[in-house]
Amino acid sequence: MSARADLTVDLNADLGEEVTDDAALLAVVTSANVACGYHAGSPAIMRAVCAEAARLGVSVGAQVSYDDRPGFGRVPLDVDPEVLREQVRDQVGTLSEIAARQGLTVRYLKPHGALYHRTRDDAEQAAAVLAGSGDLPVLGMPGELLRQAAAVGRATLLEGFPDRTYDGDRLRPRDEPDAVLTDTGLITRNALRLAPAVRSLCLHGDTPGAVAHARAVRAALESGGWRLVGL
Repeated sequence: MSARADLTVDLNADLGEEVTDDAALLAVVTSANVACGYHAGSPAIMRAVCAEAARLGVSVGAQVSYDDRPGFGRVPLDVDPEVLREQVRDQVGTLSEIAARQGLTVRYLKPHGALYHRTRDDAEQAAAVLAGSGDLPVLGMPGELLRQAAAVGRATLLEGFPDRTYDGDRLRPRDEPDAVLTDTGLITRNALRLAPAVRSLCLHGDTPGAVAHARAVRAALESGGWRLVGL
């Protein structure tokens, strides 16, 4: 990845998952990946997140997942592509209807957890996710999903993860040591390092201290001359 010439970047977080302070994060981030009910969330929670996002001018995206609330969408599943396509369509449709009532448009698609990582390599699963999500821009890391999206003319948005450890171009699995970072200084340094190569930086809402991390990252970016712009 080559560095971008401009100094604009987005700060996104996973919201509506019932595990973090959504209101506090919405006051900091510029885009919200809203859980669509399959790994977490509910219509009532989606409405609350969308209402506050509309008030604050935060962009919303559909955070689609395998149908796996017990595993929080982080358990790899083998789902028939036709079933997965319809599950994605259902999630995007549900959030789109709720967002519209708050005067918002769903701006992008982002898979969650196991589906996020599976679609980086699995062409069939990636195609199913794309088929179920209309023409939404796709947020993610380089891989099959973004490659297929670009091939059919859909916008692709690269993201980086300041609060995770990388092994090469992959995120270290969560069950391995030091996979999830909680030191605010390290997370902030990672954000400044990653920002030139991506459109968006993701901070996980379920990481301990997520709100403090987000505030520190935003302050450091703005101090460094970055302009934060939603997706």
